[in-house]
Amino acid sequence: METNYPGDLSSALEMDADDLSGATSGGNLRGDLADLKKDLDALLAKASTLTDRELRDARDRLLSRFGTMRVAAQDMAGQAQEQLNRGVDMTSEYVKERPMQALAIAAGIGLVLGAITRR
Repeated sequence: METNYPGDLSSALEMDADDLSGATSGGNLRGDLADLKKDLDALLAKASTLTDRELRDARDRLLSRFGTMRVAAQDMAGQAQEQLNRGVDMTSEYVKERPMQALAIAAGIGLVLGAITRR
């Protein structure tokens, strides 16, 4: 994403299709958020020299980018929930198939945690 504002603020805030697909992939959400912060900082620095219309346009583009990143974050949260559910299911199956091993593992973890908390 372009975060430098060499000339026209409005052109720097526009996103092309590649930027949108990158933001929705979730792979670089932290970088996208950092870029959004830089864009907001630059907008605030130039706000006194912009017209009302330019400010509204810039705000609308920033809000659009924020919405795109919000959707990407929600997708990532959904994926994390699915992975957690799979982990819980796998653990439940393991305990059902090997109850004695699961009990021994749980007892070992309990002993380790007990030793750590005693200190």
